[in-house]
Amino acid sequence: MTLQAIPKILVTGKNGQVGFELQRSLAVLGEVIAVDREACDLANAESIRMLVQRIRPDIIVNPAAHTAVDKAESEVELATLLNTTAPQVFAEEAVKLGALLVHYSTDYVFDGTKEGAYLESDATNPQSVYGKTKLAGELAVAAANPRHLIFRTSWVFGAHGGNFLKTMLRLMQQRDALSVVADQIGAPTSASLIADVTAQIIAQYLRTPDQAQFDFGTYHLVASGETSWHGYAALVNDIAAQQGYTLKVTSESIKAIPASDYPVPAPRPANSRLSTQKIQSTFGLVLPKWQAGVHNVMTLLKQS
Repeated sequence: MTLQAIPKILVTGKNGQVGFELQRSLAVLGEVIAVDREACDLANAESIRMLVQRIRPDIIVNPAAHTAVDKAESEVELATLLNTTAPQVFAEEAVKLGALLVHYSTDYVFDGTKEGAYLESDATNPQSVYGKTKLAGELAVAAANPRHLIFRTSWVFGAHGGNFLKTMLRLMQQRDALSVVADQIGAPTSASLIADVTAQIIAQYLRTPDQAQFDFGTYHLVASGETSWHGYAALVNDIAAQQGYTLKVTSESIKAIPASDYPVPAPRPANSRLSTQKIQSTFGLVLPKWQAGVHNVMTLLKQS
């Protein structure tokens, strides 16, 4: 691809939180072809190959995944197809075209027992089917196509799609009290931030004279700062009160509980903190505080 050509950018999961935002952020960089499940069944390898061979993209951006963490425990085959096989097929087809593959992964590749923030180089040890299939997808992408970027993120939310923020906002208007886990720590990260950073880095890739020398690899992409699910819920409650929502819940009636009081099929990492030093220094980026993303999304929701 010459620098003068308009790149073709294939985006999967166009109705998902990140896929929805990528259509906006990548539109300034080239021709975006965004597909959903009807256009390409990611559980069908042949469907993926046919799509890529027909479109012949210069860049493939793959946020689509099996993200229902608890359901994955009983849907192992489907989670494997979507989180491991599909990324591998995209990588195999991308390498035939000399295309860049951008793929997204998760904090769940770690076991959450480290004291501080995880580095990209830290040992992985996923504890759930979701984490295991996502890690296998990372390894398959890296093995199949040298031209890859893998962005590990966490606690994703946005104005589009379902997420913790929207669930809390709804429950705060329906219930008198809430119990929220307080001993799991991470960085709530907006889908728009993920999409904007992706676009910034792809833009740098497109401007690189010798693209084969680009800084490919795995990067952590989360907002700055950290909180617990309880702290996250408390901020949602504070902002909702400021925005004039009629709430039954007050900050005092949001009870902090240990994860052991809220059993779920898939274990969650107690520590989901991801160091972003590598992505910030490599690409000259500044990642905003997680609170800013929450404010922005809640303002959008209030206006809609």
